[in-house]
Amino acid sequence: MNPFRFLADLAGAGRLKAAKEEAQRVLTEAEEEKRRTVLNAREEALRIQADTQTEVKEARKELQASERRHAQREESLERKVQSLENRETHLQNKEDDLDQVRQELTNLKDQQLKQLEVVARISFDEAKDVLFKKVEDETKLELAKRYSEIDRQIKEESDITARKVITLAIQRLASDVVSERTTSVIKLPNDEMKGRLIGREGRNIRVLENLTGVDVIIDDTPEVVTISCFDPIRREIARLTLENLVQDGRIQPARIEDMVERSKKEIEETIHKAGEKAVFESGVTGLNPDLIKLLGRLKYRYSYGENVLQHAVEVSLLSGMMAAEIGANIDVSKSGGLLHDIGKALTHEVDGPHAEIGADVAKKYGLHPEVHRAIMEHHDEERGSVEAFLVASADAISAARPGARKENAEHYVKRLKELEEVAESFPGIEKVFAIQAGREVRIMVKPDNIDDNASLVLARDIAKKVEEDLIFPGQIKITVIRETRSVEFAR
Repeated sequence: MNPFRFLADLAGAGRLKAAKEEAQRVLTEAEEEKRRTVLNAREEALRIQADTQTEVKEARKELQASERRHAQREESLERKVQSLENRETHLQNKEDDLDQVRQELTNLKDQQLKQLEVVARISFDEAKDVLFKKVEDETKLELAKRYSEIDRQIKEESDITARKVITLAIQRLASDVVSERTTSVIKLPNDEMKGRLIGREGRNIRVLENLTGVDVIIDDTPEVVTISCFDPIRREIARLTLENLVQDGRIQPARIEDMVERSKKEIEETIHKAGEKAVFESGVTGLNPDLIKLLGRLKYRYSYGENVLQHAVEVSLLSGMMAAEIGANIDVSKSGGLLHDIGKALTHEVDGPHAEIGADVAKKYGLHPEVHRAIMEHHDEERGSVEAFLVASADAISAARPGARKENAEHYVKRLKELEEVAESFPGIEKVFAIQAGREVRIMVKPDNIDDNASLVLARDIAKKVEEDLIFPGQIKITVIRETRSVEFAR
């Protein structure tokens, strides 16, 4: 027997025994751990069961308490509903009683009114109308007296200052009284030129009318051609073109087109220079070049024979002078005065009153808000700023100067007749006279129908109706005259 193998077998047997003992020990520890885990789990389950039972008991108690509260609330609501029903029934009974009392009062009132009508011999509606009429008359009389007193106080305080400011402004402004006038009549060297202007089958005159947008009237008047167009700039282009063609002598469609283009450029340059000159003369600065060009278009606009551009410069100077006298904003007044009629340069292209068009133009070119406010309100009697009032006053002064504006005899007589008809439309008028070229209307009233206070109200009403119904330059003075004569004879 090999001794080494025997020793090896002994060593293997020892290791096997030790392994068995270690395995037994691990199994024993595992069993012990298992028993402990099971015990802990049972204890935890018992604890959780106890906690759950406790929570369930508490929840049950809370649920029972909530049920009791809900039951009490339902009982309280039922009592309130019953109380409301009782109150509603009580109120309904009271309302029925009130309706009955109201009906009785109405019947009594009707009976009293009938008795009063029998006694007074006048119906209720007639009595009410009489009372309202009396109250209205008394109120008008009181308002007229109060207005008369306020008007007297205002005039005493403002007449002297206003007269001084306006007089100084007019004295400082030196300008021509009669403004220049345009003409739409072209003189020809001879009547043969008319045939050349017409051309073969009228082709020359058709080209001219199509290019300029005017109507060329060639009649039996010797050596004269008339241009008709609502747009003064188109009319001026046509006038200049015709004059150049007559002077040049070569009248044909191609030459007409060339002359029209040259005339347009010349008019554009004239308009720009006129705008710059107006800005320079008025002393207004900072205007947009396009706005200056638009202002220059007023050179060819006229109002009752007065050149609108020259009128705008006068209004600007007058507004600035009066603003300096009373301490208002001079720049706003001068700018508003210069541009107050700028809307007239676009009235043939844009619909609407020229004051609104001008205000929109001022906003478009970024002018001061008070400037376009003055433009907007220069024809509005309820002006919101001092500068707007100054522009309106300067506008009236410039237009009302003797000789500033002219109109033909037919229009003049028509305007006077319209003034007299407006005044005669009011009751209590005896005679009406339009005097001073229609700048004053004197009204004779019947003294038995209109007293002193009513005459003051009548003057205001007539002035307001004239403003609403008529179109006129400057201002019109309304004078109401009431005269009472007492005559006795000594015998």
